Amino acid sequence: MDIWSQLLGGFATAATPVNLLWAFVGCALGTAIGVLPGLGPAVTVAMLLPITGQVEPTSSMIFFAGIYYGAMYGGSTTSILLNTPGETGTMVTALEGFKMAKSGRAGAALATSAIGSFVAGTIATVLVTLFAPPLADYAVRLGPPEYFCLMLLAFTTVSAVLGNSTLRGMTALFIGLALGLVGMDQITGQVRYTGNVLELMDGIEVVLVAVGLFAVGEAFYNALYEGKSVSSMNKMTSVHMSRSEWRRSWPAWLRGTFMGFPFGTIPAGGTEIPTFLSYATERKLAAPEHQKEFGTSGAIEGVAGPEAANNAAVTGTLVPLLTLGIPTSVTTAILLSAFQNYGINPGPQLFQTSSTLVWALIASLYIGNVMLLVLNLPLVGFWVKLLRIPKPQLYAGILIFATVGVYGMRQSAFDLYLMGGLALLGVLMRRFDFPVAPVIVGLIMGPLAEAQMRNALSIGEGRWTVFIDRPVSLFLLVVVALVLVTPRLLAWHRRA
Repeated sequence: MDIWSQLLGGFATAATPVNLLWAFVGCALGTAIGVLPGLGPAVTVAMLLPITGQVEPTSSMIFFAGIYYGAMYGGSTTSILLNTPGETGTMVTALEGFKMAKSGRAGAALATSAIGSFVAGTIATVLVTLFAPPLADYAVRLGPPEYFCLMLLAFTTVSAVLGNSTLRGMTALFIGLALGLVGMDQITGQVRYTGNVLELMDGIEVVLVAVGLFAVGEAFYNALYEGKSVSSMNKMTSVHMSRSEWRRSWPAWLRGTFMGFPFGTIPAGGTEIPTFLSYATERKLAAPEHQKEFGTSGAIEGVAGPEAANNAAVTGTLVPLLTLGIPTSVTTAILLSAFQNYGINPGPQLFQTSSTLVWALIASLYIGNVMLLVLNLPLVGFWVKLLRIPKPQLYAGILIFATVGVYGMRQSAFDLYLMGGLALLGVLMRRFDFPVAPVIVGLIMGPLAEAQMRNALSIGEGRWTVFIDRPVSLFLLVVVALVLVTPRLLAWHRRA
């Protein structure tokens, strides 16, 4: 069956009334979460992970995906009106968007942001449709040595990219790997590292760790450290663009899209680099008469390009997640745990074993982009009103949802104590600038990497050289070494 017929089958699944409803709820909730400063898709998906025990897999993954890219749409609203980016990917939007709003052009900034997100999201989804299946077909040919080296690359890049320091990232990763070892050994069946606590025999639930570290940890951190700072908001204006602004926006949308997508697909990706790169490009390419708007009254190209790059990068992260099982962002690490809850392992086999789910998810991206355009342009005034919700009530609600969700999984008081302990760990990690996402990556992928390493050593009859005898695994090990060494060489060169 070719790609287009599979995609049509995906549309048939995604367009059922129940899945359309889940897509709409996800997009609406994601937009609301993006608008509220301090929250984000990772916290929200982590908090809602317990629903995976009650909802059919395809519907819940469509729901979570809607939250993910809906938050990217909504995040630009606070960046433009409040100069308060809700996500790191919208930091660059605030540079010019807030200045446009201050000069009375908030509506144009919000319009180019929403339309640019739609254009970039749609083009990036077409690219996912075209490139994900061939990549998965190739990855199926890999054996245990290649899989282990691929996971080693994921550990290295995630630790380096998702934190400000490789050492801090690695420390967070090893915490996750240690948590992943608790419970019953997959191969020998021996119980390990449980401390004779019966509740730990089945291992530590990924949902519990995600909710504790992200949702509850975020609420505690905000209560302890963020204080009650109040930002003044710029006045809303009519959401439309003039003919001149359309002319200046569309080349920036296209450039941002094709700049952002590759950064999402590679394990060393992220939204920060392509958005800053797009901003620098637009500033350099702007017409001389528009150059003076940058940093003063606000240039529309400085909003259009980075917003398109941001959304293209976010859509691109689904390529390594679905085809290789590698998360390249905080939210995709949580999405990986959602797949795990259903006993589904994202990776090369996913397009064969769960093709209905994968193609429905891809089709839902097309549908969700249209929904988000409708939700964001006419209803932007409604989303702005969410900014009036007091922080104490907001985070109290998060704590209630998180507690009920975790307790509902096994009706175990021990899980609540463990969630509280992990939340305190999350607070300490945020306080001392340790990235939280590598913990989830280590917890989920650690046991898988261990199993692949054992299988590889069995194939090599106990010889470690099995990892360098095969060309693909050797190449991946070289890439791992480069990821670790190159930043240090560049730093040394700059100092020299």
